[in-house]
Amino acid sequence: MAEASHADARSIFECHDVSLELFPHGVRRLIIDRLSVAVGAGEFLTIVGSSGTGKTTLLRLLGGLTPATRGTVHVNGGLIDGPPAGVVIVFQDYSHALLQWRTVARNVALGLEGRLPRGEIKERVDEALRLVRLSAHAADHPWQLSGGMQQRVQIARALAVRPAVLLMDEPFAALDEQTRMTMGDELLRIWAATGKTVVFVTHSLTEAVYLADEVAVMSARPGRIVDHLQISLPRPRTYDMLSGDAFGRLRDRIWRHIRKSA
Repeated sequence: MAEASHADARSIFECHDVSLELFPHGVRRLIIDRLSVAVGAGEFLTIVGSSGTGKTTLLRLLGGLTPATRGTVHVNGGLIDGPPAGVVIVFQDYSHALLQWRTVARNVALGLEGRLPRGEIKERVDEALRLVRLSAHAADHPWQLSGGMQQRVQIARALAVRPAVLLMDEPFAALDEQTRMTMGDELLRIWAATGKTVVFVTHSLTEAVYLADEVAVMSARPGRIVDHLQISLPRPRTYDMLSGDAFGRLRDRIWRHIRKSA
């Protein structure tokens, strides 16, 4: 499937006037306020905003890990009342997400064990490792790999369960700049090959524009969507685009909204 034709008119997620309150130490704290957003099937949506705006909370709402206080969150037209089938979250902290005493292959198999026959598990693990280009490291342990390679193991584990949606919470934040750029290109390659829907939280404005079909900009707490940009840059994306006027205008527009809301 060509990258340019990923998104279609069907929504995977729909949030309508969603609010979330917490009461730490008995004090009301409004985290997200009247937020509405839709995510199309096959779309790559990035979410940006300053720290504490509720970006991770929004991912948790989409992943069924946190219920909304008000409003509704739907997946494939049905109300989310728990972790929905076909939706997997990839977290930032790969070092704690992976089991260091298991091989790479056995880490990737973790979500399949006890659910599928051994032969099918091996088939899925092999396929996922091929997608992230780690087939040669199946017998290694995570502690023997670089940070970028460990994050690719976590992505492979998510892919092995064959989800329709990847929710990614700053998955490259702990990586150096060079590795981060490489991982972004690797993720786009996997997305192009699989046609999955991706919702990706990041603090990097460059990363947000470079990866996305659309960028949702969240205000300072309480989190609201204050801008929604369509990214019409051609695909495949290239490093040369970063210095272009169109790229710079998009990044500056996001930054102005973040500064204003803060």
